[in-house]
Amino acid sequence: MNIPSLSNPHSFYEHVWQLARQIPPGRVATYGQLAQLIPCPTDVTPDEYQAFGARWVGTAMSACPADVPWQRVINSQGKISQRPGAEQQRQLLENEGILFVKDRIDLKAYQWRGPGEAEQPRQARLF
Repeated sequence: MNIPSLSNPHSFYEHVWQLARQIPPGRVATYGQLAQLIPCPTDVTPDEYQAFGARWVGTAMSACPADVPWQRVINSQGKISQRPGAEQQRQLLENEGILFVKDRIDLKAYQWRGPGEAEQPRQARLF
């Protein structure tokens, strides 16, 4: 599948990195979730953004600066995408207290809700 290019990828990447820096330790966000939090670039149709936004976020995360907690961004299945560095990503997340069941993170328990999350009450887990 051919993924269209962004005309100004650096601006988009900066948005992605700014959001990723807000994900607190012990929490994760998905590529698609970050894409939904960023406005559609002006040179992209909403349909293109819906189709490729998560992949563009993934591309941004693969090029992120050292101060971005890249390990906290995972796929929509609650898994770490298979690529070089996947084992390091899992280790970093486990060091932050995130538990894996086999190869999956429980998104209901660990997913970041976005900017302003600290102001929102956390739901108690019954099990």
